Amino acid sequence: MTDNDRRPGKIIAVHLNYPSRIAQRGRKPTHPSYFLKPSSSVAASGDVIERPAGTELLAFEGEVALVIGTTAKNVDPAEAWSHVGSVTAADDFGVYDLRAADKGSNLRSKGGDGFTPLGPDLIDARTIDPAALRIRTWVDGVLVQQDTTAGLVFPFDQLIADLSQLLTLEPGDVILTGTPAGSSVVAPGQTVEVEVDAPDAPGTPSSGRLITRVVQGSVVPGAFGAGPQLDDLQRAEAWGSREAAGLPPVPERFVLTPELRDKLSSVGTATLSAQLRKRGLDTVTIDGVHPTHPGERMIGRARTLRLIPNREDLFESHGGGYNAQKRAFDTLGPGDVLVIEARGEAGTGTVGDILALRAQVLGAAGIVTDGGIRDLAAVTALAIPAYSRGGHPAVLGRRHVPWDTDLTIACGGTAVQPGDVIVGDDDGVIVIPPRYVEEVVDAAIVQEREERYIADRVAAGESVEGLYPMDAAWRKRYEEQAR
Repeated sequence: MTDNDRRPGKIIAVHLNYPSRIAQRGRKPTHPSYFLKPSSSVAASGDVIERPAGTELLAFEGEVALVIGTTAKNVDPAEAWSHVGSVTAADDFGVYDLRAADKGSNLRSKGGDGFTPLGPDLIDARTIDPAALRIRTWVDGVLVQQDTTAGLVFPFDQLIADLSQLLTLEPGDVILTGTPAGSSVVAPGQTVEVEVDAPDAPGTPSSGRLITRVVQGSVVPGAFGAGPQLDDLQRAEAWGSREAAGLPPVPERFVLTPELRDKLSSVGTATLSAQLRKRGLDTVTIDGVHPTHPGERMIGRARTLRLIPNREDLFESHGGGYNAQKRAFDTLGPGDVLVIEARGEAGTGTVGDILALRAQVLGAAGIVTDGGIRDLAAVTALAIPAYSRGGHPAVLGRRHVPWDTDLTIACGGTAVQPGDVIVGDDDGVIVIPPRYVEEVVDAAIVQEREERYIADRVAAGESVEGLYPMDAAWRKRYEEQAR
């Protein structure tokens, strides 16, 4: 299928579709989403694929490929399958080292020559049930992927109907329909085989084995653009898991239960600060920041983003595409507070309305930055609370390079680690290490109860001498009243 006259006009790939893969990635799409691969990426069974020099994360994805037989435009799901001429095997190869500059397009990471092997044989779509296909992948003869199309989140007829509302599907176009769990990294010298079959159909029609051998390339991409970039997120996603990538497991996160949230919401940061000070923790406030929502309380678990001082060459390599800033916002979860290290530099924005909206949609509990906020009025109008040093119209690149995420940072003069509990109110923002939360909040509740008693006595005309703090006599009176 490599002759120019047999290349598809367009190749459309689905991001996530198999439940097993979705479970690995930890994010379930509500609608299908797509990307395009160039027709020049098509290869045939028996061809080789080059892993670009300077990269390490070439990953395979065995997939069912649909080949359009007749033109489809604005079709209904009920008639969609009739526009499929044939089915075959595909391998959606990608280099995760090159994802950073793609901005979600996957052009650089998945569009290289030879990155879409197809074939070797075609299965007549009229002879099979589209919900009864099997996809299998082998690496060096070992079965690593096996699933069926019975439980797809987005069935084939939905994909065809959805795409045909936007563009005309023409004969020869190819739709790659997603990959199951088991996708991982391969190295030069290894061989990947993919097969699609219909085990319950008469004659067990099959695509045959689609064979691709991996070789080492000699060209390092990025001489005239963005070069390879690696981080632990890319390693984990390329290999399929942190364990498979040889990375240490993520430490079990402290669970901020609804009960603890309720307790924290009942006390002020001033009281929490006093209780932390009694335990030897005095540098736990994020100083110099002000709320967009005065009068509101912010409570959540810390996620972190580190910005380094701008340097033009570093911004060129790390500032564009799906950079650390975008990844930080895009991976927030319910109850997370994104804390941004901006070194107290308020001379530019560190977050604007679009990313703040993304955090809100994902259910995040707040944003804290010791830098500026761009689009301050729009961010203030959102439901999500934010703390910053004030507004500034300039973009991030004026002062910062987005560098890395989910590591220990410094914000407003204090250290913040992922998983720390962040509490904000009109007095400011405080950082509570998880192991102190329960005892600190319980002690803070007791302290505020005592202080309300003291305030009532002062309002009644009592002197503060011996009352604030309470001496033995006053404490005895308080405890007797509290019984």
